[in-house]
Amino acid sequence: MRVGIVPSTDGDVVEEIEGALGDEAEPTTSEDTGTVLDANPTVVVAVGEQAVTNLVRAGVSVPVLPVDAGPGLESVAPNDIEPAVADLLAGEWTTVDRPLLSATVDGEHVADALFDATLVTSEPARISEYSVRVAGEEVSQFRADAVVVATPTGSLGYAHDAGGPVVERGTGVVSVVPVAPFAIHVDNWVLRGPVTLAVERDEDAVELLADDRSVRPVRPHEPVEVAFDGSMELVSVESSRPFFDE
Repeated sequence: MRVGIVPSTDGDVVEEIEGALGDEAEPTTSEDTGTVLDANPTVVVAVGEQAVTNLVRAGVSVPVLPVDAGPGLESVAPNDIEPAVADLLAGEWTTVDRPLLSATVDGEHVADALFDATLVTSEPARISEYSVRVAGEEVSQFRADAVVVATPTGSLGYAHDAGGPVVERGTGVVSVVPVAPFAIHVDNWVLRGPVTLAVERDEDAVELLADDRSVRPVRPHEPVEVAFDGSMELVSVESSRPFFDE
């Protein structure tokens, strides 16, 4: 069994994973996702949320076991590494597909995201005006610091912190949440995409983020379409956290 390990957090966790694998697997460990994937692993262990999102950007096509990767991913806690690795080696694991968001700007595909896609002003503490449309119909227009479109996986993260709902996995919907809206009453929405966002005023510069990584600037009235396209295969073992465990 070939196991890839992509670290982005505590090196002690990686050492524990390698120790638990022992001589029963061929590990390849690197922060460079290309190096790990080029070794043709059977499964990849991703340590930390950043390792998971790096694998998304690398186009990973093999199952991924998240370790210490935060809410929404049913990741394995560091103190459960030994039983989790034992389950991997024994073949006692299952997989579940998590949908990815594809973001296009004016018809050009620019990014994929496991958690969320966000329009936000480039300068902190600045607001802009955004619109949200679905199936050609305008949902709302509002002034806010940002607007985030989250998958069920991402609905337990930034979108939830901004006041959005937690969305059950497998529902095929996204949550759309204004961040710090400049109004007393502003809704958030659970929608079946594709969702189209736009910047409605030529004020402060706005950029598109995918899984908290800057992708590119977005000009006023330039349509940003966010839709499900593709998936990431996540590994689940007995010690994986429940989905709703925040």
